[in-house]
Amino acid sequence: MDIYQHFRKEEQPFIDQVLSWKERVEQTFQPKLTDFLDPREQQLVEMLVGLNNPELKLDKHGGGLNTERKRMVIAPFYEEIAEESFQLTLLQTTYPDKFITIEHRDVMGAFLSMGIKRTKLGDIYAADGLIQIVLADEVSPYVTANLNAIKKATVTFGEQPLTLLKEKQERWVEADKTVSSLRLDAVIKEIYHISRKDASAFIEKLQVKVNHKVVDDTKFQLQEGDMISLRGKGRSKLTAINGMTKKDKWKISIASLK
Repeated sequence: MDIYQHFRKEEQPFIDQVLSWKERVEQTFQPKLTDFLDPREQQLVEMLVGLNNPELKLDKHGGGLNTERKRMVIAPFYEEIAEESFQLTLLQTTYPDKFITIEHRDVMGAFLSMGIKRTKLGDIYAADGLIQIVLADEVSPYVTANLNAIKKATVTFGEQPLTLLKEKQERWVEADKTVSSLRLDAVIKEIYHISRKDASAFIEKLQVKVNHKVVDDTKFQLQEGDMISLRGKGRSKLTAINGMTKKDKWKISIASLK
């Protein structure tokens, strides 16, 4: 059976990578630690490796209970997976929030400008004069030594225990919708209460992401479980596809982040 038929075409390279990780662990009996993965990638690993695989053990950790980006460990079933296995570092600094506003994107931009891959960075917290970033142990010394300014603020990062990680409490509000199709523009229209024309414009301007990746195709077909984000208007999840109405429209359930 062709395993690719169950996934989108653009996910095939990542699927190949996960299958190679799985095969390597099975053949070498050595654990595999991934870089940080977004929620969709984590879901794919769980589906491909198997949460109930009797030969392998799978776990994930991003530094806190509600962190979004996580590293995963694939290991032989007898291997112990501890917090230290994920090789996570929490870096923290402060800034004068009375004089400057620093947002998530500012911290991200400063980090990426150092030439480090996004996959080495976990969740970011930036609020009330405090910045925290979770990152891979192997890049922590470089970041600590070289990331000394964000926007116009001078910063000095120091390592802190993961127990001090601050996490924003998310509140998801659920609702049922009816849409003409599962096309991206049609669903965005209903979720964000905008016109189909505006929905298409947002997509064409690369302001829409599905599962944390920019999608520029208005005809992109959504699936159950997809995470959707529209720049400036927040994030939503397509939590369920509930069949068709008598007028051949799709009944869906969504959850929006408030």
